[in-house]
Amino acid sequence: MKANEQPGQFTGPAEVRLVRTLPGPIERVWEYLTDPEKRRPWFAGGPMELRPGGKLTLHFHHQELAPGETPPEEHKHHHHPGHHMDGVVTRCEPPRLLAFTFGSTGDSEATFELTPQGKNVLLVLTHRARGEDVPSMAEFGAGWHTHLTHLVALLEGAPPPPFWPVHAKLRADYEKLRVAAQSS
Repeated sequence: MKANEQPGQFTGPAEVRLVRTLPGPIERVWEYLTDPEKRRPWFAGGPMELRPGGKLTLHFHHQELAPGETPPEEHKHHHHPGHHMDGVVTRCEPPRLLAFTFGSTGDSEATFELTPQGKNVLLVLTHRARGEDVPSMAEFGAGWHTHLTHLVALLEGAPPPPFWPVHAKLRADYEKLRVAAQSS
């Protein structure tokens, strides 16, 4: 398995961490995290105020990520017509660190850490949720894994892989990983 295909690690009952190596430079990767037009083809568009306390709105419209694919029933609203989610930027240290809440209540937070490595950039993405046991962490892990696969393809100039079939397989894999992490 290639390094950028490795599954994330559950580093706690409510935390998943994914590591990827992306083609740099770091400023380019930062733009793909923060610029709505560059973020839209791999994750979600929408405005983001790049300062702690700044507002953001993520516009999920996965029909753009997966044209011609039929999403699972529980994700149809992500696909079409799409939906919006508000959040708050909690940390912003360009071009190395970005963190924001998922939803305005702050029940979970995604943190992106970027470190230059020669021509490449090491991305460490950590998604944390409040709570002792958060079953939705498997969904977050699978979602981020699938979205990061699209980001890698975009940065490498490669065609994007299928979205929903990959996500469905990864969802089952991440649930097994989540349960195994709880057992240890």
